[in-house]
Amino acid sequence: MSDVITKAIEALNDKMGDDGFDGSIKVDIDGEGCIMIDENGVRAGDEDADCTLTADAETFQGMLSGDVNPTSAFMSGGLQVDGDMSAAMKLGALLS
Repeated sequence: MSDVITKAIEALNDKMGDDGFDGSIKVDIDGEGCIMIDENGVRAGDEDADCTLTADAETFQGMLSGDVNPTSAFMSGGLQVDGDMSAAMKLGALLS
């Protein structure tokens, strides 16, 4: 597992706490791997999900740190969303 994936899992688990996530999201980080977010928390994985987000490592790390607004990343093409947009918006609110 890449350092980017490992650090992203830790950061997302910290932001989510014990609440879990209603729905399922797969985050595909170009060249690094995939992260699954669902009611069980955050883990490395590449399974079917309600929504798939795709971004390069720099964009995703910027969203995690708060330096990149997820909506701006989507509007500029740095973040692609496939599937349930409401699930993506829930994750965006969690990252804010």
